[in-house]
Amino acid sequence: MLLCCAALWGGSYLVSKITMTAISPQWMMGMRTGGACLIMLALFHKRIIPALNRSILLPALLTGVSYWATMVLQTKGLLTIDPGRSAFLTAVYCVLTPFASWFVSKSRPHNINVIAGVICLAGVGLVALKPGGFSLSLSKGDWLTIGCAVVFSFNLTYLGVYSKKFSAITVTFVEMAVSAVLFFIGAIFTEPAPNATWLEPKIVVSFLYLFIGATTLAQLMQNIGLAHVSASSASVVMCTESLFSELFSILFWGSTLTFSTLAGFALIFLAVLMSIVRRSVIVDLFRRVEDWVHDLRKK
Repeated sequence: MLLCCAALWGGSYLVSKITMTAISPQWMMGMRTGGACLIMLALFHKRIIPALNRSILLPALLTGVSYWATMVLQTKGLLTIDPGRSAFLTAVYCVLTPFASWFVSKSRPHNINVIAGVICLAGVGLVALKPGGFSLSLSKGDWLTIGCAVVFSFNLTYLGVYSKKFSAITVTFVEMAVSAVLFFIGAIFTEPAPNATWLEPKIVVSFLYLFIGATTLAQLMQNIGLAHVSASSASVVMCTESLFSELFSILFWGSTLTFSTLAGFALIFLAVLMSIVRRSVIVDLFRRVEDWVHDLRKK
């Protein structure tokens, strides 16, 4: 489910760019999250409505506000930087999540999670950043996207905690509901009102992908997955969104497959294996490699 979520997100960078030529960021996100709430309420009302009590209030606020802040920062940043750079800077969350989890749940991250996060970030850099696409100077869009990564690491952590205590579907609903209210408030006071350009066919198709795929389905699969996988491991698996983003660009937009992209794919795959395979298996594998190298030296 986490891989499917990453695949849906992988297609959302370019699609968001298309949609935001007509729809401003908070109007777009308000309609995405509000629509997701309506779909979930129609399909799962027998599970959601009984769970809407006082105990769900804190999870709703923490997950909803952090999701709202994540998406505002990312979409605002995406207005001024290219999708590949946005994907790379957003992926910083895979390194930060183990520490956010440590801060929130007091569970110290394993060294293997931190190493996997760094390897994954290096892989994302090779996939997402084209020659000349990286510079030491950071623009306003860069800083907004880095802020998105920081907040998203806490959003993942909170979702991981509460998806184990409550129904993942209920947690997704309250997260979307709180964030939808915040998006609409922000849109009404800070962004231009809807206009006829929203109804252009390419805008409508792009929005439907974002609304049904990258929001409703992806968020449900993410939160159900987080009920079974640690936030630290999940963050690395979900960083494969940059891999899927590049694959879709190659398949549908005519991008070329380069050596750096292949190397990035390999590093991301290695990081995912490191994050989901049991620690004892990895240690045993390294010992076997050491023994093999030792035998070769003897020969």
